[in-house]
Amino acid sequence: MLRGIDPILDVDGVLFDIDDTLVDTRSAFAAALAAVSAVYLPHLRDDQHADVLAHWRADVGGHYRAYTRGEVGFRAQRMARITALHGEFGGPPIDDAEYEAWDAVFGEAFEGAWRAFDDALDALERLSAARLVVGALSNASVEHQVHKLRRVGLERVPMLVGVDTLGVGKPDPRVFALACERLGTAPGRTAYVGDELDIDALAATQAGLRGIWLDRPGARRGGAHLEDPARADGVAVVTSLTGLADLLVV
Repeated sequence: MLRGIDPILDVDGVLFDIDDTLVDTRSAFAAALAAVSAVYLPHLRDDQHADVLAHWRADVGGHYRAYTRGEVGFRAQRMARITALHGEFGGPPIDDAEYEAWDAVFGEAFEGAWRAFDDALDALERLSAARLVVGALSNASVEHQVHKLRRVGLERVPMLVGVDTLGVGKPDPRVFALACERLGTAPGRTAYVGDELDIDALAATQAGLRGIWLDRPGARRGGAHLEDPARADGVAVVTSLTGLADLLVV
């Protein structure tokens, strides 16, 4: 399904966000947080686990985005998010000495639950058949995302730019420009698709790319004030990667 504007057919390449675009990271976070809760938040009722997931994904303190702006390191933002999560749901304090154990519980369950979305491979095959080059631009590290793409069977998507490439991530326009350079396509002839309206589709559009918002039903991570289709002026909106392929392939 496509909302917003007429089909875009004049592109040479497509840049993908990875998490919650190609890979169902929301479900992986749910598995990771369930494992963490079993150890550190065993008092939670079953109906509270959805709230734990929502709290983690919303990152209300903006700690992960501070990391993508180069203001704090990965461990510092992760510690801040753990502290906020435990403070909200009554977990024990986690200090530096206990961080590794917490992160190991989280990481093992997280990685074990990585799965590509069902529509990802077919969409990539259709784009390839149409001779559109593809690549990935992510606000996670290059090594981490290369491993993730390989783990879920999407190694055909080259990881071009991560948050560690320039020391900053989206929405900085420099990361979009570098990703286009490495993809070998002009920004104005490059589509960028991601699940977050502000730092994906709108930021890509402002950087001169053809921004596309992937608004999967029931999958939004933020509030309506950030992710309202009425604010997506000039941005195409698709509800699946099948819709993306329909948008870009004749």
